[in-house]
Formats: sequence, C-alpha cells, structure tokens
Amino acid sequence: MGGNEDVGDSEAVGDSEATGSRRPHVVRLVVFAAFLAVLFVLFTVTGVLDVGAVRGAVAETGPLAPVAYVVASACLGAILVPGPILAAGSGLLFGPLLGTFVTLGSAMGTAVLTSLIGRRAGRDSARALLGPRRADWLDDRIERLGLWAVVGQRFVPGISDALASYAFGAFGVPVWQMAVGAFIGSAPRAFVYTALGASIGDLSAPLAYSAIAVWCVTAIVGAFAAHRGYRAWRRRS
Repeated sequence: MGGNEDVGDSEAVGDSEATGSRRPHVVRLVVFAAFLAVLFVLFTVTGVLDVGAVRGAVAETGPLAPVAYVVASACLGAILVPGPILAAGSGLLFGPLLGTFVTLGSAMGTAVLTSLIGRRAGRDSARALLGPRRADWLDDRIERLGLWAVVGQRFVPGISDALASYAFGAFGVPVWQMAVGAFIGSAPRAFVYTALGASIGDLSAPLAYSAIAVWCVTAIVGAFAAHRGYRAWRRRS
C-alpha cells in the first residue's frame, strides 16, 4: 500500500511540475495573441491610420517612391493594416504594372517581418506546449510542405496574410519559405487589388473587369485547394 501511495504522490508532483512549467508559455502566447488582437481592432476594424497621408508622404520622395512604399507598406502590413488598402494605394501611385511589383515587394516584406516576430515571440512556447514528439513531427511537415502551406494560405479568401504569417513564424516556418511563398501566393491578389486601385476612377474599365475575374478564379481555386489540403493533412496525420 505504501509503495502505491508513493507512486501516486510522485505522479501528482510530476503533473504539477509539468503544469507549472507550461504556465509561462501559455501566458506568453496569450499576451502575444492579445497584442495582435489589439492591432487587429485598431488598424483593421477601426482604421485609425490615414493611409492617404502615407501615400502623400511617399509621393514626395520622388524617384525613390516605389522603394519607400515597399518599406512603408511592409511595416504597415505587419501592424495589420489591411493589405487590399495598401495594394490599392500602390495602384493609385504607380499604376497597374509597377504597382503590382511594389505590392509584391511589400507582401514579401510583411511576410518576412511578421514571421520573424512570430518566431521570436512564440516559437519556444509553441514547441514547449506541443511537446518534443509533436514538435518534431510538425518540423518534419514544415520542412517538406511549409512553402506550399504559405502559398496555399495566400489563395484562401478571408484570411489575414499578416496574422497567418505570425502563426507560421511561431510554428517555425523558415524565412526563405515565407518570402518565396508570399511572392508566389500573393501574385494573383497583388494584381487584383493593385489593378482595382489603378482603376478607381473608372471601375467599368477592362482592367477592372480583368481584376475581378482573377479574384473570382483565385477564390475558387483557393477554397478548393484548402479543402483538399486539409483532407490530405488529416490522412497523413
């Protein structure tokens, strides 16, 4: 009887220690999620930032305006200013062709910046909560499929790219996968929103119709790919 009681006591102590060791990681992730929620409310829901003023400041930089807008837009995207608004501003400033490349550059910049912050803020805590076995399994999946997970996420409508990039960073997706995946996956929507911004004065123009058609095709492909990808992920699991 005494031996059983000793075993029970040791198991209870082990459970208590495990819970105590996880608590700081839980708190850290909750604080990080709350910080992102505040940014989302401020810059996505309420729209406290005047993006028009940012466009005006960038336009004053003259020949350096495209580079300035890439940097400014990447930083604004990281604080969850909606990407479509930034892309439309690029179209207004630079037209559909140059504007699309500016939008792609800013999308890559936001992806890299947010993933680095997510990795710094949540990587260790996410691994600690998953446990070594699950964390190693996830690392293996990311090594083989991380790039295409980033690309696929960009095709799925209704998901914030910046929030997804924070999560990708916390789960350890490499920076190069974030940059390349953002370039590939953001290309269709970069054209769509930039072209709409360039056509803002005449939404009946062929460019605007082309942008809407590309958006519809991208949304359908994204929804289908997300469904297939989720089912394949569950089968592999």
